[in-house]
Amino acid sequence: MSEIHHECGVAAVYQLPNAELSKLCPPQGIDHANRLIPRMLLDIQNRGQLSAGITSFCLGRSQLLDTHKDIGTVTEVFRLAHKGKRESLMSEYRGHAAIGHVRYATCGRDDRSYAQPFERHHLQKDKWFSFAFNGQLANYTQLRDELLHSGNHHLARETDTEIIMHELSRELGGDGKSDLVAVMKNVAARFDGAYSLAFLNARGEMIVARDPLGVKPMCYAFDGSLFAAASESVALLNLGFNRDDIKSLSPGTAVYIDRDSIAPRIERFAESSRTAHCFFEWIYFANVASTLDERSVYMARTALGEELARIERERGEVPVDNEDTIVVPVPDTSKAAADAMAYALRVPCREGLIRNRYTGRTFIEGSGSRERAAKIKYTPLRHVLQNKRVILVEDSIVRSTTMRVLLDRIREEGAAKEIHVRVACPPIVAPCFYGIDMSTVSELFAPEFMPDLQLTDEAQARMAKELGADTLRYLPVTSIARAIGVEANELCQGCITGEYPSESGQRLYQVALNANSAPSNGKSSGGRTYEQNPATV
Repeated sequence: MSEIHHECGVAAVYQLPNAELSKLCPPQGIDHANRLIPRMLLDIQNRGQLSAGITSFCLGRSQLLDTHKDIGTVTEVFRLAHKGKRESLMSEYRGHAAIGHVRYATCGRDDRSYAQPFERHHLQKDKWFSFAFNGQLANYTQLRDELLHSGNHHLARETDTEIIMHELSRELGGDGKSDLVAVMKNVAARFDGAYSLAFLNARGEMIVARDPLGVKPMCYAFDGSLFAAASESVALLNLGFNRDDIKSLSPGTAVYIDRDSIAPRIERFAESSRTAHCFFEWIYFANVASTLDERSVYMARTALGEELARIERERGEVPVDNEDTIVVPVPDTSKAAADAMAYALRVPCREGLIRNRYTGRTFIEGSGSRERAAKIKYTPLRHVLQNKRVILVEDSIVRSTTMRVLLDRIREEGAAKEIHVRVACPPIVAPCFYGIDMSTVSELFAPEFMPDLQLTDEAQARMAKELGADTLRYLPVTSIARAIGVEANELCQGCITGEYPSESGQRLYQVALNANSAPSNGKSSGGRTYEQNPATV
C-alpha cells in the first residue's frame, strides 16, 4: 500500500568502556559505535524514506555533539554505496554514543531543515542536546500557541518536533544539572499524543523514552557493554543481540545511560492508565521480521489472512473450489495475509503483481503523484492473471487511489475475468493524529459510504462498484485485536472506530468532522487537521 506513510523511525546506540563484555563492539573500537546507526536505520527504512540523520557524542573533538542529516534514503545520506565517502563520514562523526532517525513527513515541509535529529547548541553541556522522535503530538497547535504567546518566542518551522525541542529546552533551564527522567516527567504532563524518542546531550547522557499510551513502538537491548534501542526489534536482532535480550520498552518508561553507567537504568516517568498501541504497526508499518510488544508482526498478518478465509467460507461469494480461482497479494505487506488466506481456502496463491523496488521518489513527485506511483510501482503478470477469478488481498484501503489503478491494470493488462477485493483491515473511517499521514475525513475513501460508521453489505457493494471490483469485503473491527492477540482496549483503533485514546485526539476528530461537513464554497480547507486552529473550523 503506497497511499499512507508512517512518520519515522528512531535508533540509538551507547558503547560503555568495558567493551570486552560485548561481542557486538565495532571492530574499530568503542568510539566508533556510531557505525552501527546506518545498519540499524536500514532495517527500519520502511518507516521513512524522505530523510535520514545521525547525531554522535565524542569527547575527543571540539564538537562534542555533531549531527549529519539530509534528504534521501539511508544509503544516499550515509553514502553507503561509496566506500571512501562512507568511511569519511563515519570517521568524522565517530563516537561511543549516537542516535539516528529516518523520516516521512506528516507535519512540516519536505526539506533538510525538517530532517532529524534536531540538535540545539548551548554553552552549557547539559543544555546542548540532540533528539529524534517518532510520533505526533495531537495538541500541537495548543502547545504552539502557548509558546508564541508566553513571551518573545518565535518558531522557525511548522512541526511538532520543534515544539518538543523548545519544551525540552525550557525544562533544562537553570544552572544545575537536570535529571533527564524528571525532564521527561514534566514534558509528559503537557504532551498529548504519541512520542517515542531518543535524546543525547553533550555530557554524554542518553535517554530513550516511550509515551504513556505506548502508541509507537520502542525496543531495546543490552549485552553487558553495548546498549541499543530502535523503533523495531529487527534492527537489534540484525546487530547480533540475542532474541531473548530484546525487550519492548513499557509505556511511560525511559532508559537512562551515561559514561559512568555499569548498565542502563529503566525508570517510570509517567503513569499509564491504559495502553493504546497503534494496530497499524502489525498490519502494515512494521518490518514483517519484527516483534513488537512481544507479538510477532508476521504471525499477526497470518492471523488476519485466516480471518479473511473464515469470512470467505461463511459467505461463499467466490467459488474457491474452482481451478480458475487464485489469490493474489498486493506486494509486499499483504503477502503474509494472502498466503494464509489461500492456504486455509486451499486456493493457489500467485504473485500476479510484481513490485518495482527501485522506483525513486524523483519519479513520483508533483500533482497526480499517487496515480503515477501506483502505475510505476506495480506490473501485472498477464500469464498469471488472464481469465482468472482473482481474489486480490490488500492490507488496507485509505484514499483508494492505488486500488483504483491496480484494478484497472489487472483487468485491462492482466485480462482477469473477475476481481474480488479482500481487505485485511476494517474500513478507515477517521483520521490519525498520532503520526500516520491521513489527517482529514475528506481524503478517506470509506466515510462517504458509511455515514453511521456501520459496515454493511450494501455499503461494501457500493464501494466495490465505485472502485471497479466485482465484490469487496473488509474485515470487521473485532478481527484486529483477535489477530494481534490483545484486548481491543489495549490498541489505538481511532482510524477504524472514531474513538481515540486521548482527549486531544478525540477533540481533533470533531474538528475534522466539522470541517468535512462545512460548506466548502468551492474551496478546500487546506492543511492537516492538527495544523488548523480549531476555533476557526
